[in-house]
Amino acid sequence: MIIIIVTALLYVIVGILLLAALRRKDGTAKNALMFTLWDFLNLMPRLAVGIIGAGFLARVLPQDLVNTLLGPGSGLLGIAGASIAGALTPGGPVVGFALGSAALKAGAGLPQIVAFVTAWSLYTLNRILVWEVPFMPFRFVVLRIVVSLPFPFLAAWLAMLAPI
Repeated sequence: MIIIIVTALLYVIVGILLLAALRRKDGTAKNALMFTLWDFLNLMPRLAVGIIGAGFLARVLPQDLVNTLLGPGSGLLGIAGASIAGALTPGGPVVGFALGSAALKAGAGLPQIVAFVTAWSLYTLNRILVWEVPFMPFRFVVLRIVVSLPFPFLAAWLAMLAPI
């Protein structure tokens, strides 16, 4: 139910912004629609590949191995392994969420996948090396990583408490 409310709210916000752009009468609405179409056409193939790839990956992953390493019974060691895997996983949301989805379908536990996605979001090694280290002071990057280390474990613990 909440997803319907959020979706409806997003449509209302977009509608209001479109009306505001149309009132300007300077081509803003046309440019916005063109950019939107361009982004849509660029994103859809990636989403399709990610979703289809996740389905194939879920079938190819050895369920007994996934269950042993990341299953609900893997405990703190599984959460730590998922956190490390999340930190080592390069790519954007299509990759990270597709891998998480595939692992869930292959038998991984919810807390382990929450830890994976949280670690992937907070400290992907690829992003740290390519973006953070070159642009931010190294001391800041190290501090941000150290401060972020407990969050996958905290998120996994909260996922264990969730009534899902």
